Formats: sequence, structure tokens, C-alpha cells
Amino acid sequence: MHETKLEIKPWGEKDLDLLFQLNEPKMMEHLGGPESKEQILKRHQRYLQIGDKGCMFSIILPEADAVGSVGYWQTVWNDENVYEIGWSVLPSFQGKGLASNAMKAVIAKIKDERKYRSIHAFPSVHNAASNAICRKLGFTLISESEFEYPPGSFMQCNDWCLELE
Repeated sequence: MHETKLEIKPWGEKDLDLLFQLNEPKMMEHLGGPESKEQILKRHQRYLQIGDKGCMFSIILPEADAVGSVGYWQTVWNDENVYEIGWSVLPSFQGKGLASNAMKAVIAKIKDERKYRSIHAFPSVHNAASNAICRKLGFTLISESEFEYPPGSFMQCNDWCLELE
């Protein structure tokens, strides 16, 4: 099986439309439901201004516009500075390995930085596809954890960790 050729591009102004596309109920099912227009606009600004705390990317296919997002950001987890990674692919492009391939590209960028010892991902315990991606990419399941997302709402997530050293 050959890998689908994709590119990840740093988040730009033009990616606002992608955020609105990713905000549909099916896509937000495991993330507390769709966000308001105001919340999407704030998220877009956070992605644009992430600075040296991480980087957000759009996932681009040669024959399509942006089909998803992937990114990483600095966070503190269990009193340790770590990177957190997250991703989302539009429904019509899911199941083709795009999220896994985009994550591989982002993990390579994180490894080049040599800033923190590990990357964590926190998919919902009910999100079988995202948990399968973590397993496929060599993350280790640490535990089930209560996670606040979106702010003010708590969900049960799996804490997956990829050691970088």
C-alpha cells in the first residue's frame, strides 16, 4: 500500500474556512460539540499567533484544497513541560491514512526541535479512529484521564505518550 502524498503548510489567514468546515457536528462529536462563530474566530487567531509555543498546519493534498489540520503546542502535563499534538481530517478524506501521515511529518519537526522529552495526545476514550492512530504511530497508552476540553467541560480521554529520546 503506498502512502498518499500530502503536504503540511503552516497555518495562514486562508485557513479560516477550513476551521469552519472542521467545526461540523460529526467532526466535533468527541470534542464537546461544535463551537460558535466567535469561538472559531478566536481559535483561528490562536493558531496564527502560536509563536514559539508550537505550530499549527493545514493538511494539503495535491488534487484538493486543505483537507484537515494537525499541530502541536507546549503544555504542562503532570508537572512536566511536554508537547501536545492534535489533528482533524474532513470526513470525506478520513480512512486514507492522511492523519497518520500528517502526524508523522509533525513528529519529525518536533524531534528536530529537541525541546521536550515527549509528545502527548489526548483523544476521547470513545474515539476509536484517533486512538488507533496513536497506537499505529508508536505512542504508549499511559492511562485514562479526565481532561478539560473545551474549557469548562470535562471528558474522558486516553493519555498517549511518544517518548522522543
